[in-house]
Formats: sequence, structure tokens, C-alpha cells
Amino acid sequence: MKRTGLALQVVTALAVWASLTPAQAVPPTVTPSPGYDARLQEQRAAQRRHVEPAFKPAVKRRGKKVPTH
Repeated sequence: MKRTGLALQVVTALAVWASLTPAQAVPPTVTPSPGYDARLQEQRAAQRRHVEPAFKPAVKRRGKKVPTH
């Protein structure tokens, strides 16, 4: 009985430890692609170069027309 209890405790402890460790598997769609990463970096660099100014000067408006009579 003592051996069975000890074996059960060991198996339970291993199962708990295995459930707490993070998974190492990665689906094939998540693996890094050097070509895609290079194109993405080029695209981001091009966007940074052609940034428009955040503020545009306000359009000057004319005053109200005053009636002449």
C-alpha cells in the first residue's frame, strides 16, 4: 500500500509540474519569416520618412461685411 501511495504521489506531482510549464509548440504560421520581416521593416521605414506635419496653419478668414448704407 505504501508503494502504491508513493507512486501515486509521484505521478500527481509530475502531472502538476508538467501542467505549470509553458508550452513550447508553435504553429507553422507563427514561425518568423526573414523575407516578410525585411519587407515589413522597409515599409515602416518608408512611412517614417514621409510623415506629414501634425499641424497645418489655420486658414485666415475675412471679417464680416459691413453694410455701406
